[in-house]
Amino acid sequence: MTDTILIYGIETGRFGLMSTNRKITLELSEDLLRKAQKSTGEGVTATVRRGLELLAASTAYAELRKLRGQVKFSIKLKELRNDR
Repeated sequence: MTDTILIYGIETGRFGLMSTNRKITLELSEDLLRKAQKSTGEGVTATVRRGLELLAASTAYAELRKLRGQVKFSIKLKELRNDR
């Protein structure tokens, strides 16, 4: 689901993809980094990258929440659930 939100944010211009990488130095508490890495099951770089992606996606989440109840769908929820 997060990937869908991330794509929404990119497509609507809420945030863009960085075309280049930057090397940075971070000071993090050992405990925070350990908990985050345990959650992702990844290394330091992938964990930090995932955290930044989620933070960037939070804008898209907020925009989608504002649309709650305002979007009309032409397909019924029951039909979606039966589409397997």
